[in-house]
Amino acid sequence: MSDNDTSPMTGTAEPSAGEGKPELNRAIGPGLLLLFIVGDILGTGVYALTGKVAKEVGGAVWLPFLCAFIVAMLTAFSYLELVTKYPRAGGAAVYAHKAFGVHFLTFLVCFTVMCSGLTSASSAAQAFAGNLNKAAHFGWESGGTMLLLAALGFMALVAIINLRGVGESVKVNVVLTIVELSGLLIIIAIGVWAIMQGKGDAATLTQFNVKEDSNLFTAVASATALAFFAMVGFEDSVNMAEETKDPVKTFPKMMLIGLSITGVIYVLVAIASVTLVKPAELGEGETPLLKVVQAGAPAFPIAIFAVITMFAVANSALINMLMASRLLYGMAHEGVLPVTLGRILPKRRTPWVAILFTTVLAFGLVWFADLKALGGTTSFLLLIVFTITNIAVLVLRRDKVEHRHFKAPTVIPVIGAVLCGFLASPLSKRDPKDYQVAAVLLVVGVVLWLLHWLSTRFIGTGRTNKPEHIEELGIHHDELNRQREGRPWT
Repeated sequence: MSDNDTSPMTGTAEPSAGEGKPELNRAIGPGLLLLFIVGDILGTGVYALTGKVAKEVGGAVWLPFLCAFIVAMLTAFSYLELVTKYPRAGGAAVYAHKAFGVHFLTFLVCFTVMCSGLTSASSAAQAFAGNLNKAAHFGWESGGTMLLLAALGFMALVAIINLRGVGESVKVNVVLTIVELSGLLIIIAIGVWAIMQGKGDAATLTQFNVKEDSNLFTAVASATALAFFAMVGFEDSVNMAEETKDPVKTFPKMMLIGLSITGVIYVLVAIASVTLVKPAELGEGETPLLKVVQAGAPAFPIAIFAVITMFAVANSALINMLMASRLLYGMAHEGVLPVTLGRILPKRRTPWVAILFTTVLAFGLVWFADLKALGGTTSFLLLIVFTITNIAVLVLRRDKVEHRHFKAPTVIPVIGAVLCGFLASPLSKRDPKDYQVAAVLLVVGVVLWLLHWLSTRFIGTGRTNKPEHIEELGIHHDELNRQREGRPWT
C-alpha cells in the first residue's frame, strides 16, 4: 500500500465523486463482491473448452489451467492497483488513456474489449446448442445445420431480451453463481467418487500430447493460450468499484480469493475430466463435461447437468452481449463512432442499433467460426488488453493520487506484461484462426472509426466533439450496473 492521506470513512482517502456528480449506492459488501467475481469468471470457458484444451496438450490438461491461473493472478495485481487508485474510473480503455493519452489507442482497446464480449457470447451460443441437443435428445449431428440454427436462434433470443432491457440485481447474480458453481462441484464430486471406486486412469494426468511440429513447451503454451479463456471475467469486477463498500480495502482481498477459488476448481475439474475420459474423446463436440458425467456416474440424470450447463453459458452470453452493445453505444454517444450506433428505443431506453449491430456480428461469428476458434480469439483479444494494462500500471506510477491504494510489487506487472504478450503472440503456437477472426473484427471497428472521422472532417455531419473526460467512454459500465440493480436508464 502507498503511504498517502487517509479518510475517516475507510482509513483510506478516496477521490470524491466530483461536483455535481452523484455517487452510486455503495451496497456491495465483501461477500457479494466475492460471489460476483467468482460468478463472472465461471462459465463458458471451463464448461465448453476443457476438452479442446485436453486435445491440445493431452492428459496433463490441468497444467495449462494452472498456468492460465498464474498469468491471470499476475494481471489481477495490476487491475487491483488501478481500481484502488482510480476507483471511479472503470476499464482498461480508461487506464490506457490515462497512461498514454492516444485517443486511437483508447478506441482500439475499447473496441477490443467489445469484440472479446462478442466472441465469448458466440462461443456460449455454440455450447448452449450442444447442451440443448444432449438435454432434449434431439440427435443433431455435431457441427451440423440444426446445431448452427439452434445457436443462431439462441443469439436472436439474447438480442430480444437485450432490446427489452434486463433488470437484474447483484443478488440475482448470487443465484446464477451458485447454479454455475454447482455444475462444476458435481464434476469434481463425480470424479472423486469414481476414482475411489477404481474407475478411470490416473496415469493419464502425466501424459502429454506433443504434435510432430511442436515440443513440450510450445504444446503447453498453446494449450495455456486457449485455457486462459476460462480465467477471464475478473477484470469486469473493477466496474463495480463505485458500488462497493470500502473498495480500497475490500477489492484486493476479494479478487485474490475469488481467483484462487476458481483456479482450484478448474484444476480439479480438469483432473476429474481426463481421469475418466480419454483426452482425444473429451476434445470432440461441444459438451465435454457431459461425457465426464456419463463416464463417472452413468445413473446421474444427464439432462439435469445439461440444463445447468445451458444456464451457465446463457448467463455468460447475455452479460457479454449487454457489455458489447453498451460499449458500442458509449463510443457512439461520445463521438468516437457514428452517432447512428447511439440511437435508443424511446420506451425501452435500450440502444437498439448497437444491439442489432453486435448481434449481426455475433451471427457471423457463430456461422463462420468454431468453438475452439471463438474461445481462442476471446483469449487472444483479452491477452492484448491485459498486456497494455500491465504496461499502463507502470507508466501511471508517475501519477500520484492523494488517497492510499493497493500497490503491486513492480516485478509483477513486468512479468505479467511479458507473459500476456507471449501468450498473445505467434510464439505461443496459438491457432492462426485466432488472429484471422480477431483481424476481421478489428477491421470492422477501424472502418467504423474511419467513416466517422471522414464524415466529421470532410462532410461535417455527426458529432465532432471529443469527450471532455475519457472516463465517459465507460458510460456503459454505469448503465450495465443500473441494469443489474433494476434501475432505469438515464
